[in-house]
Amino acid sequence: MAEAVELEVGGRSVRISNPGKVYYPVPGFTKLDVAQYYQAVGEAVLRGVRDRPTTLQRFPDGVEGEFFYQKRAPKSLPDWLPTARIAFPSGRFADEICPTEPAAVLWAANLGCLTFHPWPVRRGDTDRPDELRLDLDPQPGTDFRDAVRAAHELRVVLDEHGLRGWPKTSGGRGLHVYVPIRPDWTYPEVRGAAIALGRELERRMPEAVTTAWWKEERGEKVFVDYNQMARDRTIASAYSLRARPEATASTPLAWEELDGATPLDFTLRTVPARLAASGDPFAELAEHAFGLEAVLELAARQARDEGLGELPYPPDHPKAPGEPPRVQPSRARKT
Repeated sequence: MAEAVELEVGGRSVRISNPGKVYYPVPGFTKLDVAQYYQAVGEAVLRGVRDRPTTLQRFPDGVEGEFFYQKRAPKSLPDWLPTARIAFPSGRFADEICPTEPAAVLWAANLGCLTFHPWPVRRGDTDRPDELRLDLDPQPGTDFRDAVRAAHELRVVLDEHGLRGWPKTSGGRGLHVYVPIRPDWTYPEVRGAAIALGRELERRMPEAVTTAWWKEERGEKVFVDYNQMARDRTIASAYSLRARPEATASTPLAWEELDGATPLDFTLRTVPARLAASGDPFAELAEHAFGLEAVLELAARQARDEGLGELPYPPDHPKAPGEPPRVQPSRARKT
């Protein structure tokens, strides 16, 4: 391996060890390529993780090696990188890093972090989300184009409830739509808003969209993964690299770009130039904070008029009041 190199970002020098180590074998991208990518897009990445407890998805041997999620801040944490204490569904706690400058992004890249997973909260209040994140996940038999069609209709639903969303690619086949909100509601309330929006989208596109938690019930549709708004569930941040052979990145887009885009358009090589030329579509998120009152009223109507109540949580969460049995439907029928 070549000797370590020093990269400058945000007025700090960050050491990159083993710069020639191959992280993406198919295109041949090295650890230094990854570090230079994050050096180029550091300010844009920081917008998505600034002051947020952030889990690091680390690939110390590249995308073809083992990976792990680092939630607790390592002992080698620089003294300029703050942390925040977060509570897991189990009731346990951890201190996670909360980046406040682009050097933190580069420091994490040196640890083999390819993907940043920020919580939808700020370190000032880790119990009240300030982002509603809607994950449109194409199921087998569907693809990115199906997610795009669902996203366009979701945009209409959001507008009808006084909300505005900003889309980005997941880096895979799906789409994420972010809605900045006031931090006035708890995790269960914000998750309930995601469920209500998903159900309304499903009502309008029953042949194309589903909120069914169990895979055997989803069919060839786009799944609105409402549990991404459950505590301790996170989504790859904007401009995070993904563990795909092509080194794709989760990339913000303008609504008008969706129909002509494909996930492979946005990679380690192409995104920095795009960002420099066109700017960051997510740059204005911080200027907005919407209310969830209308969506929570929608949820109340769905419960009152249609009998639509709670949906299953992930298996590591405590049982919620009114939650249906966490039993796969086919097994429940056999029982």
